[in-house]
Amino acid sequence: MIRVGVDVGGTFTDIVLERTRAADQGGNAVVVTKVPSTPHDQSEGVCNGVLKVCELAGVAPGDIDVLFHGTTVATNMVIERKGAEVGMLTTRGFRDILHMARHKRPHNFSLQFDVPWQSAPLVKRRNRLPITERLKPPTGEIEVALAEDEVREAAALFNKRGIDAVIIGFLFSFLNDTHEKRAKAIVEEVLPDAFVSTSSGVVNVIREYERFSSTAMNAYIGPKTALYLRRLESRLRDNGIDASVRIMQSNGGISTVAQSAAKPIGLLLSGPAGGVIGGRWTGAQSDAANVITIDIGGTSADISVIQDGELRVKNPRDTEVAGLPVLAPMIDIDAIGAGGGSIAYIDAGGAFRVGPRSAGADPGPACYGRGGTEPTVTDAQVVLGRLDPKRFLGGDLSIDKARAEEAIRTHIAEPLGMTTTEAALGILKIINNNMALAINANSVAKGIDPRGFTLMGFGGAGPLHSVALAEMIQAKDVISPSQPGITAAMGLLVTDLQYEYTRSVLQTLDDADDDALAQINVIADELTAEADAQLDADGIATDLRRFSRVMECRYAGQGFELRAEMPAEPLTQANKQAVIDAFFDVHKESYGHAFRDQITEGVTLRVVASAAVEPLRLPALETGSSTNPDVALLYTSETIFEDGAPTDTPRYDRGKLLAGDSVTGPAIVTQHNSTTLVPPGYTATVLAHGDMRVARQ
Repeated sequence: MIRVGVDVGGTFTDIVLERTRAADQGGNAVVVTKVPSTPHDQSEGVCNGVLKVCELAGVAPGDIDVLFHGTTVATNMVIERKGAEVGMLTTRGFRDILHMARHKRPHNFSLQFDVPWQSAPLVKRRNRLPITERLKPPTGEIEVALAEDEVREAAALFNKRGIDAVIIGFLFSFLNDTHEKRAKAIVEEVLPDAFVSTSSGVVNVIREYERFSSTAMNAYIGPKTALYLRRLESRLRDNGIDASVRIMQSNGGISTVAQSAAKPIGLLLSGPAGGVIGGRWTGAQSDAANVITIDIGGTSADISVIQDGELRVKNPRDTEVAGLPVLAPMIDIDAIGAGGGSIAYIDAGGAFRVGPRSAGADPGPACYGRGGTEPTVTDAQVVLGRLDPKRFLGGDLSIDKARAEEAIRTHIAEPLGMTTTEAALGILKIINNNMALAINANSVAKGIDPRGFTLMGFGGAGPLHSVALAEMIQAKDVISPSQPGITAAMGLLVTDLQYEYTRSVLQTLDDADDDALAQINVIADELTAEADAQLDADGIATDLRRFSRVMECRYAGQGFELRAEMPAEPLTQANKQAVIDAFFDVHKESYGHAFRDQITEGVTLRVVASAAVEPLRLPALETGSSTNPDVALLYTSETIFEDGAPTDTPRYDRGKLLAGDSVTGPAIVTQHNSTTLVPPGYTATVLAHGDMRVARQ
């Protein structure tokens, strides 16, 4: 079995290949590499990377069985507002729901703020057309029949305007989706090539604004995402790669290309999710159950918390992308514009700033010599001697220290009257402070005490910043994964196939009678049947399927819900209290209190269907016990740490370190895909599978 994981970042595309063989045939082998990303068409970089890793592993591209892919195509489309032109059919009198939203200011006390759903709407007002129809709550019975002629006329108008994506969102369709389904059929008759989504088909839950916004998001990214996935499969086939392709989802699961193309809203955190999964897997093999992960690439830093070995999933009120609500399950990840390519500059007021603007892959940092002239975080690392020109990416990418010094001196040092070294140290201090504040927002602000957590920095730039960040947030220690720059790609190979199906229930649980519980059980069974049908389509054996149920609950009258685990068996009078107690526990964890004498209301039922995949297995290293082993020593070179003084610092080849070996700081441990900085006063110890724990001496 040969599996490949490909994670696309803003600057580099990371690839890992796992070859599973019997012991007498050489055993398991893992090969990793990085190639520059191709922002104009990510599929080009993906194919380049797959072909390169196959060459390094000595396997034919056609021998790959499964390819797992994490992509930022959908996310970038929303951030850059480069999606489809979308048309909307909605209940007459409610065309402006997407404009009014919840009448909530993004920043309550600011006089200068942007309202993204108004300044850059996913559906322009002229393309939001009203349709006569009405459903009656709470039963969903039809009060006003669907005006099919209006639907047909609207579809014809969309066709005239060149609309290539259409959404249908009617009031109360979560109670009865008959009108939405019929309207979709009519639109598809008139616009057979359009990408058509119904709100009941995307997020079949209560709250019309969030439901409509989520459906609009699905259609906005739908045509181009589907085109990208088709192009990827075609390009892979053209290069002799006939492997099954699986796509990382925002919820930490993987899905098929067909499902991802039909419901691309699940891809909005596809890229960052792989890193968190890889961080949990690394933590498990390093005996670290409580981990704060920070994935620092060339463009952004993605932060998440793993507590007791479990991923945190965002609550519905918090799931948004680019300021727009998206009712899709997502791992709790915060992203900021801080990475190796983040540009340092002096703003109009004379302040020294770093990021969020990035040099990206093209032209890249000044030291790349590709036309970039503005100083970046990577340039600062080069100037301080923390990245060696002859060891960067194993020598695959040449970097020019003189260009880095020129960029920092010209743009920062001379205007501010400081030395180039002081300016470089200032760049790192600013970017580290930005990241530390973001880490605290994802941990301390949510009731997590970092002092009991390990900080795990990965991505190409992660291990260069990890110790400084750990000091700032007071984490207990640091872990540098065995392949820091490839951790997100490795996460793709330890991810289960996973789907989630939802439906509104709107039932108070405390006084729910047998009939009400029976109705909840019917909904749960119907959702399970939908999930089962999808797993059938994926060819998953029955004995490998797993189903779990979650009820999103709130106190009666409360604004938003929290996820509470449900029993595996049907709800009864005997076990419904377990759901209520689970909600109380989650509420206390989230807010610090729980009112156990109040009425609990179930709002949304969610069925999670999954199938386990064979996890990636790294071979154990040979055992050693040396301190600063000479066999791994490469050379010594001057490096500047926080004191600003050049210090002779040894470089070690990570590939020659054995389990149990230790390296005392100051030291730099190099490998092809990343560099780990061990400052003075710290020791790095190699663990069983090549991960390193860095702690104070």
